[in-house]
Amino acid sequence: SFAVVFVLQYARVWIPDPEEVWKSAELLKDYKPGDKVLQLRLEEGKDLEYCLDPKTKELPPLRNPDILVGENDLTALSYLHEPAVLHNLKVRFIDSKLIYTYCGKYSIVLVAINPYEQLPIYGEDIINAYSGQNMGDMDPHIFAVAEEAYKQMARDERNQSIIVSGESGAGKTVSAKYAMRYFATVSGSASEANVEEKVLASNPIMESIGNAKTTRNDNSSRFGKYIEIGFDKRYRIIGANMRTYLLEKSRVVFQAEEERNYHIFYQLCASAALPEFKTLRLGNANYFHYTKQGGSPVIDGVDDAKEMVNTRQACTLLGISDSYQMGIFRILAGILHLGNVEFASRDSDSCTIPPKHEPLTIFCDLMGVEYEEMSHWLCHRKLATATETYIKPISKLHAINARDALAKHIYANLFNWIVDHVNKALHATVKQHSFIGVLDIYGFETFEINSFEQFCINYANEKLQQQFNMHVFKLEQEEYMKEQIPWTLIDFYDNQPCINLIEAKMGILDLLDEECKMPKGSDDTWAQKLYNTHLNKCALFEKPRLSNKAFIIKHFADKVEYQCEGFLEKNKDTVYEEQIKVLKSSKFKLLPELFQDEEKVLSPTSATPSGRVPLSRTAVKPAKVRPGQASKEHKKTVGHQFRNSLHLLMETLNATTPHYVRCIKPNDFKFPFTFDEKRAVQQLRACGVLETIRISAAGFPSRWTYQEFFSRYRVLMKQRDVLSDRKQTCKNVLEKLILDKDKYQFGKTKIFFRAGQVAYLEKIRADKLRAACIRIQKTIRGWLMRKKYVRMRKAAITIQRYVRGYQARCYAKFLRRTRAAITIQKFQRMYVVRKRYQCMRAATLALQALLRGYMARNKYQMMLREHKSIIIQKHVRGWLARVQYRRTLKAIVYLQCCYRRMMAKRELKKLKIEARSVERYKKLHIGLENKIMQLQRKIDEQNKEYKSLLEKLSNLEITYSTETEKLRSDVERLRMSEEEAKNATNRVLSLQEEIAKLRKELHQTQSEKKTIEEWADKYKHETEQASMQSQMHEKIYRGLLVSELKEQNTLLKTEKEDLNRRIHDQAREITETMEKKLVEETKQLELDLNDERLRYQNLLNEFSRLEERYDDLKDEMNLMVNIPKPGHKRTDSTHSSNESEYTFSSEITEAEDLPVRMEEPSEKKAPLDMSLFLKLQKRVTELEQEKQSLQDELDRKEEQALRAKAKEEERPPIRGAELEYESLKRQELESENKKLKNELNELQKALTETRSPEVTAPGAPAYRVLLDQLTSVSEELEVRKEEVLILRSQLVSQKEAIQPKNTMTDSTILLEDVQKMKDKGEIAQAYIGLKETNRLLESQLQSQKKSHENELESLRGEIQSLKEENNRQQQLLAQNLQLPPEARIEASLQHEITRLTNENLDLMEQLEKQDKTVRKLKKQLKVFAKKIGELEVGQMENISPGQIIDEPIRPVNIPRKEKDFQGMLEYKKEDEQKLVKNLILELKPRGVAVNLIPGLPAYILFMCVRHADYLNDDQKVRSLLTSTINGIKKVLKKRGDDFETVSFWLSNTCRFLHCLKQYSGEEGFMKHNTPRQNEHCLTNFDLAEYRQVLSDLAIQIYQQLVRVLENILQPMIVSGMLEHETIQGVSGVKPTGLRKRTSSIADEGTYTLDSIIRQLNSFHSVMCQHGMDPELIKQVVKQMFYIIGAVTLNNLLLRKDMCSWSKGMQIRYNVSQLEEWLRDKNLMNSGAKETLEPLIQAAQLLQVKKKTDEDAEAICSMCNALTTAQIVKVLNLYTPVNEFEERVLVSFIRTIQMRLRDRKDSPQLLMDAKHIFPVTFPFNPSSLALETIQIPASLGLGFISRV
Repeated sequence: SFAVVFVLQYARVWIPDPEEVWKSAELLKDYKPGDKVLQLRLEEGKDLEYCLDPKTKELPPLRNPDILVGENDLTALSYLHEPAVLHNLKVRFIDSKLIYTYCGKYSIVLVAINPYEQLPIYGEDIINAYSGQNMGDMDPHIFAVAEEAYKQMARDERNQSIIVSGESGAGKTVSAKYAMRYFATVSGSASEANVEEKVLASNPIMESIGNAKTTRNDNSSRFGKYIEIGFDKRYRIIGANMRTYLLEKSRVVFQAEEERNYHIFYQLCASAALPEFKTLRLGNANYFHYTKQGGSPVIDGVDDAKEMVNTRQACTLLGISDSYQMGIFRILAGILHLGNVEFASRDSDSCTIPPKHEPLTIFCDLMGVEYEEMSHWLCHRKLATATETYIKPISKLHAINARDALAKHIYANLFNWIVDHVNKALHATVKQHSFIGVLDIYGFETFEINSFEQFCINYANEKLQQQFNMHVFKLEQEEYMKEQIPWTLIDFYDNQPCINLIEAKMGILDLLDEECKMPKGSDDTWAQKLYNTHLNKCALFEKPRLSNKAFIIKHFADKVEYQCEGFLEKNKDTVYEEQIKVLKSSKFKLLPELFQDEEKVLSPTSATPSGRVPLSRTAVKPAKVRPGQASKEHKKTVGHQFRNSLHLLMETLNATTPHYVRCIKPNDFKFPFTFDEKRAVQQLRACGVLETIRISAAGFPSRWTYQEFFSRYRVLMKQRDVLSDRKQTCKNVLEKLILDKDKYQFGKTKIFFRAGQVAYLEKIRADKLRAACIRIQKTIRGWLMRKKYVRMRKAAITIQRYVRGYQARCYAKFLRRTRAAITIQKFQRMYVVRKRYQCMRAATLALQALLRGYMARNKYQMMLREHKSIIIQKHVRGWLARVQYRRTLKAIVYLQCCYRRMMAKRELKKLKIEARSVERYKKLHIGLENKIMQLQRKIDEQNKEYKSLLEKLSNLEITYSTETEKLRSDVERLRMSEEEAKNATNRVLSLQEEIAKLRKELHQTQSEKKTIEEWADKYKHETEQASMQSQMHEKIYRGLLVSELKEQNTLLKTEKEDLNRRIHDQAREITETMEKKLVEETKQLELDLNDERLRYQNLLNEFSRLEERYDDLKDEMNLMVNIPKPGHKRTDSTHSSNESEYTFSSEITEAEDLPVRMEEPSEKKAPLDMSLFLKLQKRVTELEQEKQSLQDELDRKEEQALRAKAKEEERPPIRGAELEYESLKRQELESENKKLKNELNELQKALTETRSPEVTAPGAPAYRVLLDQLTSVSEELEVRKEEVLILRSQLVSQKEAIQPKNTMTDSTILLEDVQKMKDKGEIAQAYIGLKETNRLLESQLQSQKKSHENELESLRGEIQSLKEENNRQQQLLAQNLQLPPEARIEASLQHEITRLTNENLDLMEQLEKQDKTVRKLKKQLKVFAKKIGELEVGQMENISPGQIIDEPIRPVNIPRKEKDFQGMLEYKKEDEQKLVKNLILELKPRGVAVNLIPGLPAYILFMCVRHADYLNDDQKVRSLLTSTINGIKKVLKKRGDDFETVSFWLSNTCRFLHCLKQYSGEEGFMKHNTPRQNEHCLTNFDLAEYRQVLSDLAIQIYQQLVRVLENILQPMIVSGMLEHETIQGVSGVKPTGLRKRTSSIADEGTYTLDSIIRQLNSFHSVMCQHGMDPELIKQVVKQMFYIIGAVTLNNLLLRKDMCSWSKGMQIRYNVSQLEEWLRDKNLMNSGAKETLEPLIQAAQLLQVKKKTDEDAEAICSMCNALTTAQIVKVLNLYTPVNEFEERVLVSFIRTIQMRLRDRKDSPQLLMDAKHIFPVTFPFNPSSLALETIQIPASLGLGFISRV
C-alpha cells in the first residue's frame, strides 16, 4: 500500500481530535508492519503515542504536501479524505479569504462558505469578467456556475437547474439571488418591459412574507422555492415562474426564544404611524401575541420601516396595485389582532369570548364579517353524522388551537395568492424556448427535538441526494468511457432504501395518512404501527431505547431521532369549515378570493375583472386545491401534498442538467471569517461533498494531460528518456517510477492516477530537487569559503604592511623629536643670556639720557628768556610809528572832501537850468511810444495763443474725460503692480542699505586702521631708541589688530555672500513654484480635455447604438408587415440620411434655401445648438441687437417712402415695376431676418434653461465647432447687412428722384422746373443727374465722415499709447534709479528689447488682421457680385425699352476668371448613386490598399466636391456629402466585423476630413500648402459643419475598430499572456490535476505570445497599408495594449493558480516582448507602455520578497498603479508552485492594508476592460497634388471626367 510506503520518519498525518476534529502530527519514527503504536509530534511541539485500531489496523490518513493546500478543486488533492477536504477549505477561507471552492473534476459542486461579511466580488465588473469564460479557467464563483448553466442552455439547447442547498444561515437565498442577478445582467430582456428587474423585484416580496429571524440566521427562508427563469430563442429573459414548498405555517402562531415571526408583520408594526395604515389600528410589535413570543422584535442593522417601503415598491413594480396592497396589509393586520383574542373557560368542555372583545371586534371590522358569527364559531364546532348535525362547544385549549389553525390557514392562503400574482406579473408574453431553474431549498436538518417539518425537509434532501449521486456517477462513467479507460463499477451509497422507507407503500407517510383518517387516531397509535411494520425489518429504522413516542431513521448524512408528538396534527392541518364559511361570506372582496380557485380575480374596491391574462402553466404549491374539489381538498394531508410536489420537482430536475451549490455555515455565532471545524464537518457530511470525494477517490481522481505531466516531471527524466512523442515519453517514465501498473491508467489525452500517486511523484520530484539543491549549496559554499580565505589572507598581508610602516614612522619621529629638543635648548639658553645683557644695557642708557636731558633743559631756558625780550621791544617801536602815520593821513583826507563838495554844488545848478527846457521832454517821449506799441502787439498775440490753448485744452479735457474710466482700471492695476514692485524694491533697498551700512563700517574700520597705522608709525619714529622688548610688543599688538580687521572683513564678505545667495535662492524657488504650478494646471487642463472628449465620444457611441437599434426595430417592423421570406435580411437605414440632409447644409446659400432649412424640427437640433452656443450667448445677443437696429432703420425708410408715396399719389407711377421688385426683395429679406430673430430667441431661451459648461470648455471639439459656426454666422450677417444697405441706398435714390429736391435751391423753383419738363426724356435725364449728384455727395460725405472718424480714433490711440509709454518710462526710470549702476544698464537694455519685441508682435497681428480682412472682403465681394448681377437682371426685365435706351447705367455681370481647373472631377447628378456604389459600397479594401495610393477614395470624393463647389451648386455638394456619409455607414454596418474594412474606411474618412480642412481656405490649415494647393482651395462654400459630421463619423468608426480589435484579441490574451509557458521549464505545472470542464470547452487550439505579436503585426501592417495617420496608429496601439493589460490583470486577479513567482517571471518576459515590439515599430512614445504599468507592477508583486516591514514599504511605494484592493487580492491569491517557496502571512497582508489605508483609490477590484480612450484626429496635410491623381479603370468610374 502506498500509505505504508509513506509512513516513514517525518511523514505528516492526520489524527482525530475531539475539539478540532482532525489534528496534524509528524511521525518521529518509521512505521513497520505490525507496530501497534505510532510515535507522533503535534504541531505545537507536544509528543504523543497514537494507538492503532487492533481490528482494522488502519493507519491515520496522510497529509497532502503544503504545495497542494488551498486548491480550487477539492478533488485535485492527492490524498482525498475528510481531513484533507476540511483543511483545504479552512486554508482558503481563513488565509486567502476565498469563500468558493469546486468539488469534482467537472466542478460538479460549488462549496460556498458564508463569510458573514459583505465582500466586493459581486459587482458589474466581476459579472463581465466571468461572462463567456469556461468554468475551470477562473477562480470558483457563483457567477461561474451561472455562466456554465447559461452557456450549456445555449449550446446544448437543454434546460438547466441550479440546486442551492444548505442549513439555515448558510447563505442559500443570497447565492440564489446572485445567480438570478447574473442571468438578469448577462442576458437582458427581450422586450422593453424590464422583465429582469421584475424577476429581481420578486425577492423583496418573497423575503418579507416567507423569511424570518431564527437563532441561526437573521433572514432565514422558511419555505423552499424553485424559480424557473424563461428565455426566448435568442436567450434573453422573457419571464419567470415560481413554485414554493412547505411553508412553515407554525411560525405564524409560535416563535421560539430569540426568534421572530415573518418579517412582514414587523414591517407593518414599524409603519403603523403612516396615514394609510391608521385604519389597521396597529401598534408596537410587543403588543401582539403573535409577534412578541420570541422576545426579539428588532434585528440589528435592519430598519423595518425602510424594508416596508422596499416591499411596497417591489409590489408596485410587479403590478400589484395600491388597492390590492392595502387589502393584503388589512388581512395581515387582521391575523395579528386575531392572535390577541382571548377565551374564558365556563367549564372543562366549553369556553366563551368576553362581550365586545376589542381584538375580535377589530378583526371582524378588518375582515368584513359579523362579530356574533365569528365569536360563536370560535367557541363551537359542528359535528355531522349520517342522520343529523349538531353544534358542540369546545374547551378553551381546543378554541385556542382552532384560532391558531385559522390564522395559519389564512396566512398560507394569502402566501399562495401573492405567489400567484407574482407569477402572473412574471409570466412570459411570448413563447418560452428554454429555462434555467434556481432551487433554493432547505438542507439536511437535525436538532435536539425533530418534528414533522424536519422529517419533510430530510425526506426532500434524500430525494435530492439520490439524484445528485446518480448525476456524479454518470459523469464519472462518461469521463472513463471518453478516455477509453477500462470501466470498473464503483460502489457508491444508494439511498433508495431510505426513500422507500418513507414514501413506498406502507411506508411512514402512508401509515401517517392512514392514521389521520382514523376517528380516534393519535400520535401514540401511529408510533406503535411504525414499530410493528418496520422495526427489525428495515435496517434503516430504529426505536430509541428510552422512548415509545419516537423513531430513528438512518439518513445518508446522519441518524435522526423524530418525536411523534404533533405529527398527526401538522399532517392534518385541521381548520373548522364553519370558520372558513364565515370568512367566505365577507364583504371584503379580497378575502373570499383566498379560499376559491378563480383565475380572474376581482379588485378589492370594484366588482369588475382586472383583465389579467392567466398563466398558461399553473405552478404546483402546497395546500393548493384543484377546481371542483374544494371540500375534499381540505382533507388532503400536508404529507401527501408535499410528496406530490416533490415528485414533480424531481421530474423537472431530471429533465434538466443540474448544477449544485452547497452552502456551508462556518460558525453558529455569525462571526466573520471564523471557521468551526465541528460544524463544518457536520454539514460537509450532510450535503454530499464527502460522498463526491469518496466516489472520486474510489477510481482515478488525479488526471493530467500528457503535456502537463511532462512539464511538471521533466526533472525526473534523463535526456535520453525525452522523445519527440510526449505520450510515449510519459509512459516510459511512469513505468520506471511507479512499478504497480494498477496505480495509473493511460487515456487518450490524459493520465489517470489513483489517490496518493501524485503525492508520491511529488515526493520523488522534491527529493530530486533537494539533492540538486544540496549539490548546488555544496559547490557554492566551497566557493564562498575559498573566496573568504583568499580575502582573509590578503587582509592579513595588508595589515602587516601597515603595522611595519607605522613602527618605522614612530622611530623616525622619535629621532626628529630628540634633535628638535637639543635645538630648542640651545636657543633657550641663548635667549636668557641675551635678555640679561639687554637689561643691563637699557639701565645704563637710561641714566645717561636723564643726565644729558637736565643739562640741555637749563641751557634752553636761558636762550628762551633772551629771545622773548627782543620780541617785546620790536612790537612797542612799531606801535609808536603807526600812530603818527594815522594822524597825518586823516588831515589830508578832510581837505580833499571840502574841495570836492564845493565843485559838486556848482554842477548841480547847471543841470537844473537844462531840465526846464522842452526839447528834452520830446526826445524822451518818442522812445516811450514805440515801446507801448510793441507791448500792445505782444498782448494781442498772447491773447490769441491763450484762446487756441483754451480750445485745445477743452478738446483734451473732453478726450480725457472719455478715457478716464479706462485709465482708472489701468491705474488700479498698475498701482497694484507698483505696490508689489515697491515691496520688492523695499526689500532690495533694505538689503542695499544693509550692504551700504556694512560697507560704511568697512570704510570706517579701514580709516581706523589707517589712523592706527599712522599713529604706530609716529610712535615708532618717536621711540626709535626704545628697547627691543617694546618693539616686539608693538609688533604683536599690530598683528592682532590686523588679524581682527581681517576677520571682520571676511565676516562681512560672508554675510554679503549669504544675502546674495538667499536672494538668488528665493528667486529660484519662486520660479520653480511658478513652473510647478504651470505644469499642474496644464496637466489638469489636459485631464479635463480628455474627460470632455471621452464624454462627447461616449455620447456619439450611444447615438450610433440607438441609431442601430432604430434600424433593427425598423427592420423588425418591416418583417412583421411584409410577408416573411426565408433568411434574414436587413434594410438600409434612412434615418441618418434624412438627418444629415436637413442638418448639414452649407452656410452660404441662396435666400430661397433658408426657409427649407428653418423648417427642420427644433427638437432635433436643440440639444446640439444649446451645447454649441452656450459660451456665445452674449455674442448672439449683440448680433440680434445689430439686426434689430437694421430692421428699425429699414422700417423708418419704408415709412418715409410710404409718406412720400402718399404725397405724390396724383403723379403718374415712375419705374413702378422696378420699385415693386425691390419691395418684394426687401420683404423677403425682412422675413428672413424675422426668422433668424425667432431662431436666435429660441436659442437664447434654450441656453438659459440648460447650461452645460463641460461641452464648451476651451479646447474641446465642440468649442472648435462653435468658433467655426460663429464665423459663418458673422459672415452671413455681414452679407445681410450689405444687402440691406444696397436696398436702402436704392430706395433713397429713387425717393429723391421722385420727391422735389431742395438741395442748395429753393423748392418752388425746382417744382416749376419739373413742371416745365413735359418731355419724358428730360425728366429721365434730370432724374439721372440728380441721382448721380446725390450719390456723389453721399459718397463724399461718407468718405469724409469715415476719414474723420478714423483720424479721431488714430489720434486717440496715439494719445493712449503715448500715455502708456510715458507711464512705463516713468516706472522704468523709478526702478532704474533704485538699482545700482551696473544693473541700470542691464535693465535699460532688457526694456528696449521688450519694447521692440512688442512692436514686432503688434505689427504681425496687424498684418494677420489685414490678411483676414482681405480674404473676408474677397468672399463678400463674390457674394455681392452675384447679388448685384441678379438684381440688375431683375431690374432690366422690369424696365420699358425707352427707359433702357435712356438709362446710362448698364447691368453689371461679373464673369468668372478663366483658370486652370485641374484637380477636379466632374460627374452628372444622376451618376451620384453609381459613384457611391462603385467607390464605397462595392469597393474591396485589399485591392485598393495593395495596388493604389493610400486614401484614393477620399481624394476622389474631395475632387468631386471641389467641382461642385466650383459650379456653386449647393444642392450637389449637400447630396454628395450626405450620400458619402450614409454609404460609409452602410458599409460598416454590413462588414463591420472585418478589420480591414473598418481600418480602410477610418483612414479614408480621416483623409477626407483632412482634405476638407487643407483646402478650406482657412489660414490655420494653409501653412503647409504649396502655392498650387492654395489655388485649389474651396471658393464658394464653407463646409465647417460637414467637417464636424465627418469627425463624429470618424470617432464612431474608431470605436467600432476598437471593438473589432477587442473581439479578435480577447480569446488570445489569457492564453498567450498567462497560460502559455513562454520560457520553457520555468514555471512547471502545479500538481492540480485537470480543472477544466471538458464538456464546456471546444477544441480551439492554444494561443501563444507569438500569436498575439503576429496579430499585432497584422493590425499594424494593415493600418500602414491603408495610409492611416501615424498619430492615429499610436492611439490604436495604445488602446490595444490597454486591452491586453486590463484583460490579463483581471484574469490574474480571479485565478489563484496564476499567482505565483514563476508566473510573475513569465508575465515580465511577455511584457518585455511587447515592449520590444513597440521599439521595433517606433511606437514607444505612443503611451502604450504606460497602459501596461498595472500588469508590470502585479508581476513584480508576485516576485518581490514578502516578509518584513521593509518589504511592505517597498511594495507600497512600488505598486502605485494598483489599487489597494488589487494588491491585497494578489497577496491573498499568491500560491507557491514549489515547496521551497513560502506563503504570504496574514500579518504581512494586514501590514500592507494598514500602510495603504490613507491611499484614496477606487474600491473596484477589476480594471474596466471596455474603457476606450478619447480619440483625437490631429491635422495631417497631404503633399500629394490633386492634378496628378489618376483614376484606375479597375474602380469602374468611367463616367467621371477630369476637369
